[in-house]
Amino acid sequence: MLDHTGIVVSDLKAARRFYDAVAEALGLQTRTLHPEFFVLGKSQEEAIPYLWIGTLIPSYWVEGSRPGINQMHVAFSAESKAMVQAFYEAALKAGGRDNGAPGPREGADQYYGAFVLDPDGNNIEAAYRGPDATD
Repeated sequence: MLDHTGIVVSDLKAARRFYDAVAEALGLQTRTLHPEFFVLGKSQEEAIPYLWIGTLIPSYWVEGSRPGINQMHVAFSAESKAMVQAFYEAALKAGGRDNGAPGPREGADQYYGAFVLDPDGNNIEAAYRGPDATD
């Protein structure tokens, strides 16, 4: 289980619009903690795990790093195929780009997912796992 992960973005306003839409579709929340970053997670009471999203340059970056140069992949859990569909539609309306429409994924048992690219090209997924995933 993850504690947290993070994505450095080039345009915080565009990223916030995108991740607010994704969070709402998945029953999650975003919260501003600093003028240069926000977090996405379950709730303030259940703060971990979370996704950190901001414009601050991490201390661990090697020289030459920049937003979008090393594509990140983050998969959010969804409670149903309908939630995966809602994620996909919300993400596209909020500036995301299609990277794999909702549907069963070959090679994964009982797995239904959708992929979008966020405004910086990071691959963001919503995934549902259940007995009706391939129906």
